[in-house]
Amino acid sequence: MTQAAQDLGALRLVLGDQLSDNLSALAGADPARDWVLMVESRAEATAWKHHKQKLVLVWSAMRQFAQRLADRGFQVRYVTLDDPDNTGTIDGELRRALAERPFAKIIRTACGKWGLEAHLLALDLPVAIETREDDRFLCSRAEFAAWASDRKELRMEFFYRQMRRKTGLLMDGDQPAGGRWNFDAENRRKLPSGLRPPERLRTPPNPVTQALIQRVGQGFEDHFGELAAFGWPTNPDEAQAALDHFIADMLPGFGDWQDAMSWDRPFLWHALISPALNIGLLDPLDICRRAEAAWREGRAPLNAVEGFIRQILGWREFVRGIYWLKMPEYGLRNALDAQGKLPWFYWSGQTDMACVADTVRAVRDHAYAHHIQRLMVTGNLAMLLGVHPDAVDDWYMVGFADAYEWVEMPNTRGMATFADGGIVGSKPYAASGAYIDRMSDYCRSCRYDVKARVGDNACPFNALYWDFIDRNAGRLAGNGRMTMPLKTLEKMAEADRQAFRQRANALRRAMGVTDDV
Repeated sequence: MTQAAQDLGALRLVLGDQLSDNLSALAGADPARDWVLMVESRAEATAWKHHKQKLVLVWSAMRQFAQRLADRGFQVRYVTLDDPDNTGTIDGELRRALAERPFAKIIRTACGKWGLEAHLLALDLPVAIETREDDRFLCSRAEFAAWASDRKELRMEFFYRQMRRKTGLLMDGDQPAGGRWNFDAENRRKLPSGLRPPERLRTPPNPVTQALIQRVGQGFEDHFGELAAFGWPTNPDEAQAALDHFIADMLPGFGDWQDAMSWDRPFLWHALISPALNIGLLDPLDICRRAEAAWREGRAPLNAVEGFIRQILGWREFVRGIYWLKMPEYGLRNALDAQGKLPWFYWSGQTDMACVADTVRAVRDHAYAHHIQRLMVTGNLAMLLGVHPDAVDDWYMVGFADAYEWVEMPNTRGMATFADGGIVGSKPYAASGAYIDRMSDYCRSCRYDVKARVGDNACPFNALYWDFIDRNAGRLAGNGRMTMPLKTLEKMAEADRQAFRQRANALRRAMGVTDDV
């Protein structure tokens, strides 16, 4: 590049989930010559009709990040949603910026969605685009591909152990702290009656957020979700306050009750930091180190800290690695040949199943449900019903403030529905009503009888579970972890199997999943 070209400076693109001061696209930036381009893109906002709270979260955080950059002397070209010249797309705004002044090149950080990344890589623009690694993650795409290259099965547990060794987190020399890698067996307690979590800190909307709550409420009425209970951090100070609260007040009880569910208590001891983390307001390694310090200083037990760190260092990094390793083919997988429609109550919450109604209400009101509600209530039910994985993906992408395709798709198409055939999970996480009864208080107030197997008053999960096992017996026959339910099915009287089948088909028809199965 000639000196004259270098003097033109660079146009540095920052996306809505890249709001980190240490973003690779900003490394080496010269505020005197470079511009930072940020775009409120209607195309990205409506590719899925994202929850209203997610739109507020991302746009508020973007506007505040742009202001922080401007305060540091950067020249920020910030294109608001209501800018009359906004083309509505990222590539349209790149072209418009290039038409207004010359730049030597465009610099960007690789994005988190395969389709958008492929689109940006294929752009034909008058200047070169330099794409940089998103090094805010603890495992690069190349490092994960190298780890996966000689393995027949990709299991998170073994990846997690490698990441523990790499980072030194919860390690005593070359051995895991406490003598075990995983304390998950201690983290499955049912919430005792009368036990209440500490009072929950939510983030009051700041003026920027308040303005966007009004804008989204008046311009995106057809999007899912409510805005009244918005309480997400939208800048680093707010995110750090939320993390401080979790470490001090919630982490000590997180391990014991992380799998528990309770009526009208969506947050329990969970961290509520994933929306801030996934847009770059928090650093994953710093989060993990602070949690480890709480254990080493005697402020939180090891089972809680290990379980929390595993979610970030293990699952979060693992599913991102799977996504980039397997896309785009991964997004087409439908190993169980599920073809059903998503029931309307996933949007309305109007169902007599207490666990589903409570989870959908939490998603509607908060753009949030915790991992067991996502996996074992809404995900499990969709799999048992035979809902097409595209519809399941869409619901999770729309409903959750922390949903980005790299983290959502492997969790839903992999863990929740087994549509990937076992790439992410070693078995389908299918369960009857007994699991939900064991881990929650939902069944106490539910219209359905969790102990009844068939009949109009029987918990729908029960017949759907055994019908799922029956319908997919051939596909699951080689899975060692499914041996017990398959043997139980084999011993079951044909009349019982037929009763389950009839009840399951009636439920699917009543829920609008299918006309027949």
